[in-house]
Amino acid sequence: MVLRSILLFLAAAACEIGGAWLVWQGIRENRGWLWIGGGVLALGVYGFVATLQPDAHFGRILAAYGGVFVAGSLAWGMIADGYRPDRYDVLGALLCLAGVAVIMYAPRTE
Repeated sequence: MVLRSILLFLAAAACEIGGAWLVWQGIRENRGWLWIGGGVLALGVYGFVATLQPDAHFGRILAAYGGVFVAGSLAWGMIADGYRPDRYDVLGALLCLAGVAVIMYAPRTE
């Protein structure tokens, strides 16, 4: 279950961050409506991917995904735009991922 959840978070991040990046490229870098449309589609897919998480609590899933989004955005920037995070970016992302682990995978008695 944990591996499935992690893979779904990664898929959600690819859809949301990739979609936002495509819209950004379409508008800010003048790449056109095809890029924007692809981004809008990817953002829509993100909404569906998030619903596949095994946990049924919307607030928990979206709160935890926020940490994945932070780390994933920095990674995307490194890969797609050549961004180099500084040590504070890395530390912040690691703290966010630690928060994800606590929110999602701490033992509960529910």
